[in-house]
This record gives sequence, structure tokens and C-alpha cells, in this order.
Amino acid sequence: MAYPKVLAFILAGGKGERLFPLTAFRSKPSVPIGGRYRIVDFVLSNLVNSQIYSLYLLVQYRSQSLIEHVRMHWNLSSVVKDHFVAVVPPQMRMGPEWFQGTADAVFQNVNLIQQHNPELVIIFGA
Repeated sequence: MAYPKVLAFILAGGKGERLFPLTAFRSKPSVPIGGRYRIVDFVLSNLVNSQIYSLYLLVQYRSQSLIEHVRMHWNLSSVVKDHFVAVVPPQMRMGPEWFQGTADAVFQNVNLIQQHNPELVIIFGA
């Protein structure tokens, strides 16, 4: 049984400075593991295996390779109708600044919570 009233935010915008040079050209969540997977895949896999299918991936720093990876490998609409993995770049909704941290990333996307009206919002780091 899926949990349609659960909405997940996955915070995937980190620089990963301690992983340099692996993060010289990509964000920490998009660092490859084992030649096929990315760090973010572990969080996405855990959520999907827990039957949580409404997922927003909040990205920021050097996100292009992460966006491409998610687009190619995580199309949930073909698995479960009306569920998704949506990549959300910074929109500067609350001023001229990018996300200033994890709480700010969620705060600037509170409109997504209001649109779905979930019973539960869960927040994970990637």
C-alpha cells in the first residue's frame, strides 16, 4: 500500500567540500558510486521501497549531472500513476538569495507543501 498523503523533500544541493576533488564538477549527491549509481540513489531507493512516491528533489550547487541522472533513472510516473520525482531548482521566492541552508530550502518551497496538502512531510538529506 502506498502512502499518498506523504510528501518527501530530498535536500540535494550541497557542495560536498570534504569530498573534493570528487565534487570539483558536480554536487555531492551526484557523486558516482560503483560506476552506475549516485549518492542520491540510496535515498530515492529507500523512499520508493518504503512506498513513498511523491518526492521533490531540491537542488542548487552544480546540479546539471544530478538532474540528468534523475530524469533518466527515476521516472515514477511509469510505475505508479500520479506520483513523481520532481527536481526543484532554487526559485528565489523569498528574495534575491539562493537557499541559505536546509530550513530555508524547505521554507522557500512551502508552496509545494500547500499544493499537495499532505498529512506528513518528510525531509531527507542526500
